[in-house]
Amino acid sequence: MSEIVIENLSRRRFLQGGAGLTLGFCLPAIAATTLPAAGPGKAGEGLAAAVNFEPNAFLRIGTDNSVTVISKHLEMGQGTYTGLATILAEELDADWQQVRVEGAPADAKRYNNLFWGPAQGTGGSTAMANSWEQMRKAGAAGRAMLVAAAAKRWQVSAADIVVRDGVLSHSASGRKASFGQLAEAAAQESVPAEVQLKDPKDFRLIGKQAKRKDSSAKTNGTAKFTQDVFLPGMLVAVVAHPPQFGAKVKSFDASRAKAVKGVVEVVQIPTGVAVLARDTWSARKGRDALSVVWDDSAAFKLGSAEILARYKEMAKKPGLVAKQTGDAAQAFAGAAKVISAAYDFPYLAHAAMEPMNCVVKLAADGCEVWNGEQLHTGDQYGLAHVLGLQPEQVKINMLYSGGSFGRRACKDSDYVIEAAQIAKAIGGKAPVKLVWLREDDMRGGYYRPLFHHALEAAVDGSGKLTGWRHRLVGQSIVIGSPFEKMLVKDGIDGVSVEGAANLPYAIPNLTVDLHTPTDIGVPVLWWRSVGSSHTAYSTETFFDEVAAATGKDPVALRLEMLANHPRHAGVLKLAADKAGWGQPLKAKAGERRGRGVAVHESFNSYVAHVAEVTVKKDGSVKVDRIVSAVDCGTAINPDNIRSQVEGGIGFALSSLYEEITLKDGRVEQGNFDGFPLLRIGDMPKVEVHIVPSSAAPTGIGEPGVPPLAPAVANAIAAATGKRLRKLPFNTAELVA
Repeated sequence: MSEIVIENLSRRRFLQGGAGLTLGFCLPAIAATTLPAAGPGKAGEGLAAAVNFEPNAFLRIGTDNSVTVISKHLEMGQGTYTGLATILAEELDADWQQVRVEGAPADAKRYNNLFWGPAQGTGGSTAMANSWEQMRKAGAAGRAMLVAAAAKRWQVSAADIVVRDGVLSHSASGRKASFGQLAEAAAQESVPAEVQLKDPKDFRLIGKQAKRKDSSAKTNGTAKFTQDVFLPGMLVAVVAHPPQFGAKVKSFDASRAKAVKGVVEVVQIPTGVAVLARDTWSARKGRDALSVVWDDSAAFKLGSAEILARYKEMAKKPGLVAKQTGDAAQAFAGAAKVISAAYDFPYLAHAAMEPMNCVVKLAADGCEVWNGEQLHTGDQYGLAHVLGLQPEQVKINMLYSGGSFGRRACKDSDYVIEAAQIAKAIGGKAPVKLVWLREDDMRGGYYRPLFHHALEAAVDGSGKLTGWRHRLVGQSIVIGSPFEKMLVKDGIDGVSVEGAANLPYAIPNLTVDLHTPTDIGVPVLWWRSVGSSHTAYSTETFFDEVAAATGKDPVALRLEMLANHPRHAGVLKLAADKAGWGQPLKAKAGERRGRGVAVHESFNSYVAHVAEVTVKKDGSVKVDRIVSAVDCGTAINPDNIRSQVEGGIGFALSSLYEEITLKDGRVEQGNFDGFPLLRIGDMPKVEVHIVPSSAAPTGIGEPGVPPLAPAVANAIAAATGKRLRKLPFNTAELVA
């Protein structure tokens, strides 16, 4: 099958021949040089022999009219495949029904996240934002080459050719041709040095309700996840991990495990003892039959209460200054009123629907991996280091992922390396599928960090907010990781203070400082919306306390202090208007109702939520309605934006009642009985309003999370007069 392939190359080259076409381009310019024709065989074969470069293909058009978009980003439920395909197909003028999407392999030279430099991966809600111009130019270049081929064939002006839904037509001559019919001829065309992008008013896919590209496969069961990978001779591995972080295997007895039917081998690895079997159930039974003695001499043994007590002591002294404006000390010295509050946030598990898993196959010349791959470059280098390979000898096949929320972008490549260590321990004699069961996943570490916040506000005699002090204490996610050089400045982990150090309110005197304890041995990682998952709660609920103390309406005070931040103000106004802010809420006898608001910017997107809640006499809380407004730039797929905001709301509502606790260094929760997810009957009515925008798209996978919890907490305070400053919520405090 002849095909067109569009690629993003640092060395812009063009492969010409009857078998296929390679379009090379590099942002911001697009250019190409002609290379020898590809050799015989399948489309693209002979490419490596013809040129010494690694192509990064974004688009293939087959003679069967199929349009394949190659996604460099993981599809983990957030709609990446649909979004990237929409951008490219818009400029290509493809027939949406003929568009399909494939995951790209790991190769940072060709598939790097343009916001991360020479690294490939999905995270920080960057997929659409970093790909926006890149994918538009990929589609436009493909369209231009198809038009050029048609113009030559029909001997007409390219300007007179119209492209729509995968068909090129020339009205004067009545000629038409599909993409597939022109694919081979287009392979002879030169790559355009520049392309003309569409005027947004002409968009037919972007901003419309395009059907998701992954929904059918996920509905009929054909979508491929790691658990769907079965290789000849493959063994399934389940690992016995130490009960405390930092503990090691002292000794083990595998005799009972080996007696379990289906168990093939038991091996020790750096992270524990792995049981390998013909199937998952046998591997689990074998693991459960193991007798392991643990060496806890270097283990972390503190409990959550002890950690928090230490943090509160640290908060009594100034930390490293993350942000300073004006003279906060002077503002507080002259204040007519000082308001103060402290907030505590627990460790939280990611608890994705699909626990961690990975398939690894070793060979004499390299390693091949199948998984829901989120941090391609980090995992590729980590695997290469453990296996004594070069990174290019590690091939990673990116499959669908059943959620992640940051967990699969592990800075230490933990479970991926564990799978490789197991395969290495058995001498590579069989492919290995590592399966973490739910308990392994929940107790396996890498949580949203536990944090303590202390805030103070100074108000002058006229009721004006003049000073703000915010102290944070918690573990750094990035210090000691490969990301430290990029994300830590002057000792301040920017991830820890995001949402606090960039507070948008016009407060003339502000200080934000940070304590980062380095002796807490609990592995931590980014969790959906990262630092904003706790900073938005403390800042937005505390701001409401300031509004109450000064006798001002929470929305009015926010708008007053957001004069220099029109996008914050825009979503706030929209959400408040749509929610009917200021209108009374009807309550049944014995119930208390309230409405609360919060607004926050994260990942360059702006979201405001208005929550309506009902609090019963026994203190139980029902969130009745959430009205949201979001400004994320150009809305590529509006329905997907609504879905992500709705999903973020459900995710954040769960977090109001979740926590990971430690006792003597041991995680106490193991499954959803102790770490409850939101039940569908508790999901409120949600309305999502999208601010029209012509700005470049920004993040949407995470920004819906941060303002939800504070909006609910503020609504509870409006209903009951009681402030909840510790998560998870203790509703006993709300008993009437």
